[in-house]
Amino acid sequence: MSDSNEIENVQLDSLVKTYLTIRNERSNLKSQWEAKDEELKADLTAIEQVLLGECNKMNASSIRTGVGTVIKSTKVTHVCGDWDNFKQYILENNAIELLQQRISEPNFREWMANRESEGLPPGISTMQELVITVRKPTK
Repeated sequence: MSDSNEIENVQLDSLVKTYLTIRNERSNLKSQWEAKDEELKADLTAIEQVLLGECNKMNASSIRTGVGTVIKSTKVTHVCGDWDNFKQYILENNAIELLQQRISEPNFREWMANRESEGLPPGISTMQELVITVRKPTK
């Protein structure tokens, strides 16, 4: 092996090692942050329950304090328990706006695999980028 190949291999080894070190550190920091964030969210939820209790006790929809205002409101979310029926409803009522606008990449790739000769559906374009994946060595 020539000297330049050895130097390139050492440089690549160093870059890959540094990459894996940084990725592991990011992962550790993210785990620490997520754990702390869960603690803080739990603290906020506990305080919100006390504040909600105070609003209910005072029969108030808002309470002004010297440092801020507590506002009691109703949050409404909708949950689908039967997607087949809901999809049928959307189709029958032409109510596509009830769905979020996002393409499911795996489903779209599968759909297109069977229809390559048709080309992309109207309004769809494809963006490709080259990416690097670094894996730690297998044992």
